[in-house]
Parts: sequence; structure tokens; C-alpha cells
Amino acid sequence: MRLYMGLVHFPVYNKDHERIASAITTLDLHDLARLARTYAVKRLFMITPLEDQQSLARRILTHWQVGYGARYNPDRKEALQRTRVVATLQEALLVVSQTEGSTPLMIGTDASDTKDRAISYAQVRRIIQNNEVVMLLFGTAWGLHDEVMNAMDHVLVPIKGLDGYNHLSVRAAAAIILDRLMNETP
Repeated sequence: MRLYMGLVHFPVYNKDHERIASAITTLDLHDLARLARTYAVKRLFMITPLEDQQSLARRILTHWQVGYGARYNPDRKEALQRTRVVATLQEALLVVSQTEGSTPLMIGTDASDTKDRAISYAQVRRIIQNNEVVMLLFGTAWGLHDEVMNAMDHVLVPIKGLDGYNHLSVRAAAAIILDRLMNETP
């Protein structure tokens, strides 16, 4: 399987629909790494141009990969070893392209309907099963900026709740999405 994930911290939107850079959270770092390991994602990229955020993430990763945390919790170490901090989406794509020998199909996620480039879970599941290289991108804050969305090959159909409320944490959304992509759904 040649599936990669990226958590984009810039450019994303804030609640006022302004272009911002969001902060890396330790919850996202840990939970998405564990999720990536659980579903055999080859690499999770934490994408931020902010040097202080990169430094923070690397410090956390070092603690759990080679520091006391690695001895204390080997399972966490195993999950976090799949995580890499990069400054830009282009840097992540370059790593994937060099690793795989081909450019990944970029699939964005969005809580809103984007029917023009929407792709179903079943279609993405078939792409993954056909061993194509896929980069699945998630946005922080209030979602991926149009600058990123416009570069996507496809946008995964949104998760639909029961009564119109649609503001899941990125960790919850990623877990639902990966489970839908990796397991046959009715």
C-alpha cells in the first residue's frame, strides 16, 4: 500500500475565513501517528512553515523516538517513527515522489460539499488497492485554504452527521475517513 497522509497547518482558514498558519498540537501529532500506524499509512507529514512549530514537533518526536519516551512506550515510538515534519506541501510531495518513483495522486478533505471534484470512499479505496501512490491531506483550524484545495486532484466527499452539525476535530475526521477507506462499508 502506498498511502501517505499530510496534516496541513498552512495555508488554512480561521473562523473568519482568513488565511492563517495554525499551531501544531501534541494531540494531533500523537493521535494521527497512531492512526497512521494502525492503518499502515507509510508516512504522516506534519506540514508547517513556522520554525518554532517545527522545532516543537521535532522535540516531541525526539522524546518519543529516541528519548525516555521510546523506552517508556515502545508502541508510541513505533507509531511516531512514521511522522516527519516538513515546511511545505511541496517538500512532502518531493519526499513521496522520491520514495515511490512517481508523483502521488493528491486527495484533499473538506467538510463542505465540493461536487465538482468529489470522489467517493469506494473510488479512493479502489485506487489504494490498485497500489497507486496517494497523498491524503487534512487541514487544521477551519480547513484547507483554496490555494491548497485548487492543487488537489480530487476532494473526498465530506463526512455527514445526522443533523447538519459538521465540525469534527481533524483527529476524529481522519479516523472515520481512514476506517472508511481501509474497510469495506455497506
